[in-house]
Amino acid sequence: MSLSGLDQIIRISPGSVVAGAGAVLADIDNATRAHSGQELRMFPSTHRIASIGGFVAGGSGGIGSIHWGGLRDLGNIIRIRIVTAEASPRILTLEGDQVAKVAHAYGTNGVITEVEAPLAPAYNWVDMVVGFDTFDAAVAFADELSRHDGLLLKELSVMAAPIAHSYFPHHGKYVRSDQSTVLIMVALHTLNALDSFIRRRHGETMFRSDKINHDELHDTPPLFECTWNHTTLYAHRINPIITYLQVLYPYPHYIERVTRMRNILGDEMMEHLEFLRFDGRVACLAIPLIKFTTDERLGEIITMYEDNGCIVFNPHRCTLEEGGMKRSDLGQLSFKREVDPKGLLNPGKMIAWDNPNFDFSSNRNYLFPGTND
Repeated sequence: MSLSGLDQIIRISPGSVVAGAGAVLADIDNATRAHSGQELRMFPSTHRIASIGGFVAGGSGGIGSIHWGGLRDLGNIIRIRIVTAEASPRILTLEGDQVAKVAHAYGTNGVITEVEAPLAPAYNWVDMVVGFDTFDAAVAFADELSRHDGLLLKELSVMAAPIAHSYFPHHGKYVRSDQSTVLIMVALHTLNALDSFIRRRHGETMFRSDKINHDELHDTPPLFECTWNHTTLYAHRINPIITYLQVLYPYPHYIERVTRMRNILGDEMMEHLEFLRFDGRVACLAIPLIKFTTDERLGEIITMYEDNGCIVFNPHRCTLEEGGMKRSDLGQLSFKREVDPKGLLNPGKMIAWDNPNFDFSSNRNYLFPGTND
């Protein structure tokens, strides 16, 4: 089912925008900036092509999460309108806690037709790449920077050497192969303060989007397209044996676990960290680049992460539960029975629908609590 025709931007208000599910995120941002100097709080690295309905249905966070947290955090989706898959379809509006019945359910619980999302003031964002001689120094810098609330950031990620140099087609030329890097989107009005912080921490500014000439800037995509899952995309194009995982290093021992897993996996893994707010605290989501050998070895690596207190969201599984994003969610399952009684929407995506006796909740950590909690 294509919803690309539902691309209208219906209403822009102070603090929010209402758009059809097929509206592209970049188009929404362009419209809200022009209308009232506002922008979306967060978006995925696929900002230029992703729809707002797709982001709500399958996203969990992205650029902006360093400030605003996860997509399913209360307030980050104001309202969702869906059409049910019943014999006599209904149009339902979900708000508040009800949003979790549909958000990140991959279309299993109704056809999303309209979304109301919060807006924030639009700033002039400057892209920066800061280099460090060691990965540990880059992580320590990013971790401390994440706590300086007066320095307004929209993106903060760390790439172990040689990711930036070897895999980023436009930004790699600014970085040495032996440098680990911190990728930053910072508001222009706090740039001088950030420069002071970089000097204090002995970082080396390798790239600034406000310092390159107009022609070069025109040919350089936004830095956020080197982050989140785009990092893996670029690396895989150059080295097809590279795959990835998605791992949460939970608060408060996330730096310790980052170091531990690098020591365990060594050259088998190149670390890529995304700093974000999680339940109001800073944590790290890792999207490590893994040198694939066999399915069995990838399973062993997942077990290593879990045995060391990390939460793995396995992108190589297609179901909600096996992907690790949540336990079998009785609230979502109950809602599906109500709005899709024949199981027509995205069949096979929800294990608990096909096997009501399936229990995926024991002795596991999950990114999202169930809607029944």
